Amino acid sequence: MKHTVATLQAAKARGERFAMVTCYDYTTARIVEDAGIETVLVGDSLGNVMLGYENTLRVTMEDMIHHSQAVSRGLKDALLVVDMPFMSYQASCEDAVRNAGRLVQEGFAEVVKLEGGVKVADRIAAIVDAGIPVCAHIGMTPQSVNSFGGFKVQGKNLETAQRFLDDARAVEQAGASMVVFECVPAPLAARASRMLKIPTVGIGAGAATDAQVLVCQDLLGMYRDFTPKFVKRFAETGSDMKRAFEEYAREVRAGTFPAAEHEYGMAQDVLERLR
Repeated sequence: MKHTVATLQAAKARGERFAMVTCYDYTTARIVEDAGIETVLVGDSLGNVMLGYENTLRVTMEDMIHHSQAVSRGLKDALLVVDMPFMSYQASCEDAVRNAGRLVQEGFAEVVKLEGGVKVADRIAAIVDAGIPVCAHIGMTPQSVNSFGGFKVQGKNLETAQRFLDDARAVEQAGASMVVFECVPAPLAARASRMLKIPTVGIGAGAATDAQVLVCQDLLGMYRDFTPKFVKRFAETGSDMKRAFEEYAREVRAGTFPAAEHEYGMAQDVLERLR
């Protein structure tokens, strides 16, 4: 079954949870699709885990389109959500609509995601009016890391908790089809999830949201530069890869790879006739 904004909203209405995971390349997308993950996010987190940046602020539209194209080729039923990178929507509604359109037209996105609540409600409304579904993102928004003074939990006091709820209401009213809650207290996320009709996707926001999202390299145990509290490693793929690379190098140095079964032969008489 092809997953869409409508099917995910219907799942929320039935009380059914769904999964989201980030993905940045064709090969991984094929595996994610085969695993039955409902929603795939090409996140600007590719700046960290694929390009080696310290944060997401250096990621460009061209980066997002390049990786989104690759992921789209590996998907069939999963819904493809693509991040709008820093400064692709902040300056104006016109920029927001133009760049959202590029992600759909050139990157094959089915939903675009942008960070912020009340302050970007007009951008969300403009993109939705252009016929493009939007996933909002509130709480700890990585593109605002410098304003926050680092990656910090949001909504822990009365003022910031109320701001979070106001943001949640604002993005729904602006027409967002779904919303990500990042790094907020679990009770606050639970209250907001009950309050909203659109699906909520948590990352470091407790178990009461309608869905969860994790960065692929985090859940696979591949990215070691920084591991947030909310990450659970479901595999140690990084260690497995390291062992495989080490074994490959040992066999190459020892001359045991490639073995006969990995070689192509030719007729002996042809070989003997060569001058």
